[in-house]
Amino acid sequence: MAVSQKDRSAKTARKRVAVAEEELRLRVRPGTRQALADLMEWAGITEQGEAMTLMIQHLHTMGSAKCQLLLNPPRHVFEPTEIVAREFRIKSLLAIQKDPGDEIIEPN
Repeated sequence: MAVSQKDRSAKTARKRVAVAEEELRLRVRPGTRQALADLMEWAGITEQGEAMTLMIQHLHTMGSAKCQLLLNPPRHVFEPTEIVAREFRIKSLLAIQKDPGDEIIEPN
């Protein structure tokens, strides 16, 4: 006799609890989705979950140092030139003079 859908679902749910399986959800923009599609095509993988699981596992086997290089890309640091910094200070002082009252005054 065939097992009912309800019984199959209950068995699957028990198995997921037994192995501590957890569903992860991820919202991505079109560029990220295309990158995943390209990676899946290159590897011949058709399931998104399988591709992401394999990538996570392979990154983990690379170890902390190599993984940090991949997951911590260099960030652009903006350091204004002296002219820009001076203009900002002047505009800030003008704004304070225009609307006094919010500035912090040190007690004597």
